[in-house]
Amino acid sequence: MKNYTSINDIDDINSWIEEAKEIKANPLKNIELGKNKTLGLLFFNSSLRTRLSTQKAALNLGMDPIVMNVSGDAWGIEFGDGTVMNGNTAEHIKEAAAVVSQYCDVIAVRAFPSLTDKEKDESEQVLNSFVEFASVPIVSMESATGHPLQGLTDAITISENATKKKPKVVLSWAPHVKTLPHAVANSFTQAMQKMDVEFVIANPEGYNLSKDITKDTPIYHNQEEAFKDADFVYTKNWSSYESYGQILEVDENWTITKEKIGDAKFMHCLPVRRNVVVEDAVLDSDSSLVIEQANNRTFAAQIVLKKILEDL
Repeated sequence: MKNYTSINDIDDINSWIEEAKEIKANPLKNIELGKNKTLGLLFFNSSLRTRLSTQKAALNLGMDPIVMNVSGDAWGIEFGDGTVMNGNTAEHIKEAAAVVSQYCDVIAVRAFPSLTDKEKDESEQVLNSFVEFASVPIVSMESATGHPLQGLTDAITISENATKKKPKVVLSWAPHVKTLPHAVANSFTQAMQKMDVEFVIANPEGYNLSKDITKDTPIYHNQEEAFKDADFVYTKNWSSYESYGQILEVDENWTITKEKIGDAKFMHCLPVRRNVVVEDAVLDSDSSLVIEQANNRTFAAQIVLKKILEDL
């Protein structure tokens, strides 16, 4: 595998899940695979789970990780083509990507959207510029429109906890105090579309995800109706896609409660705002899988890096 920038880079999600489970059972089995290989992790935005789990995955494979917070520690990078660089940017991505490629065997990039310019965000300028100008494989640690490491993690977690052949999985919007991107919801949707599950999405009017993502997935604007017979409730906030990047007024309460989800397993990528997105009674219950999800972040990253290393 050359790059991992989307859930769609997975050829067979079921085989990936089973391999990830094997890695989880013996994380150091392939520690020689990454010997004398360097992973560069470039963060244009903040991170906790993605940063630590990807570093841990690299170490489990014998790689040497190098971490840089680009926005604070590097020269300002220019991504435009033909730009006269007489402003705040001091280095062009053409040179930056080429230089980092000389130091690292694999580059992982995390860069959030602006949520103000839909066309620019959907062009994935930062991620795709590294893909174009780097000479080594690129891994997305979350981009403007996707979080494929999280999506794979969630698929692994559902597979481990499913008690029936075809569980019902609901992706539910929930309230938030900030405008948040669509990346996690997009990649989760794409992952579920690859699995043998009954998958539906619940969100208020005006919060439908891109039709290019949802395709023929059923969308409910009544949360309780969507939750009927659910085995898993995956919750995430996202700002409006239709009125791009905006928080719209929502009359009814979409906060996740124990009463609403019943016996369903609760999932969230974290961090999560307690008693805004979900009440304490859910997060602190046995039905919550959020810590298990966070643990699986390592093994999702590890299988991705393993497949890339095998093709180097």
